[in-house]
Amino acid sequence: MKKVAVVFNGGTISMKVDERIKAAVPSLTGEEIMSMVTGIENYANIESYSFSSKPSPHMTIENMLELSKFIRELVDRDDIDGVVLTHGTDTLEETAYFLDLTIDTEKVIVVTGAMRSSSELGYDGPFNLATSICTAISDDAKGRGVLVCFNGELNSAAEVTKVNSMALNAFKTPNFGPIGIVDNNKVFFYRNTIKHKVYHVESIREDVALIKCVAGMTSDFIDFVIDKGYKGIVIEALGRGNVPPEMVMGIKRVLRKNIPVVVVSRCFEGRVHESYGYEGGGKMLKDLGVFFEESMPGQKARIKLIVALSSEKAIDIKESFKKNINDTNN
Repeated sequence: MKKVAVVFNGGTISMKVDERIKAAVPSLTGEEIMSMVTGIENYANIESYSFSSKPSPHMTIENMLELSKFIRELVDRDDIDGVVLTHGTDTLEETAYFLDLTIDTEKVIVVTGAMRSSSELGYDGPFNLATSICTAISDDAKGRGVLVCFNGELNSAAEVTKVNSMALNAFKTPNFGPIGIVDNNKVFFYRNTIKHKVYHVESIREDVALIKCVAGMTSDFIDFVIDKGYKGIVIEALGRGNVPPEMVMGIKRVLRKNIPVVVVSRCFEGRVHESYGYEGGGKMLKDLGVFFEESMPGQKARIKLIVALSSEKAIDIKESFKKNINDTNN
């Protein structure tokens, strides 16, 4: 029987309502959560670890790196066939993507959690944990990068984003949909994703700012980012990758300092492209030297740029953003 390491890292899956304050707080141990996953011993041997009890808004990039190193040690063990990580849902997609970019393994890594606390009717934690373990022991799941498992659906960490603040199926892949499902304790995949570059990161060297575009925006925030010493900027631009004209001078100032600027769209679906040639249009930005990350939300493009800038090996940032890892093979 295969062995799965389950790493508990806080989030709603480990919470229940504190009657004193009438709100959910971290309360359950990993052992208490596992005890609710009845019958799982018939599918896998479980080795549990308590990494943290953090709510996901408390996660930092440094925490993500610590998790990456911890999981790397687990997958390097011959007796471990797969790893399941629990995580709060608010920043889950960022941590999952960080792991995807920094762990080089064919073994299955699955990130999951819960949308409801253990005090609520319909607590989804045990089900998500059970389906994640079934995924971790699946031979078909090997070599697919880090997976995110919620509500019986499997999404690639490179593609998935949280689209709903409360629904059980809050995690979706824009444009493409899930890569697979877990049905009757078995895993079925619909499509593959292109294998992407893995970065060797031992410390977080640089931070990256994320700026969301709105109508009439100026360069004030860009100048603030320069003054604060950030080493990269991700701009969630309008539509196909356009910005208000008053932002253009700020972008030029950033580029003159050799600070990389990555442009994504604030739109949920679609992709950025150099379609427009007016002042602030995507064609102008591309000609200035910004990088386009075609169909990735800003929070994940930020993770990718931080990892690229923190890589132990010299990385060509342009090459890192040359091809979007969200491209798929059908």
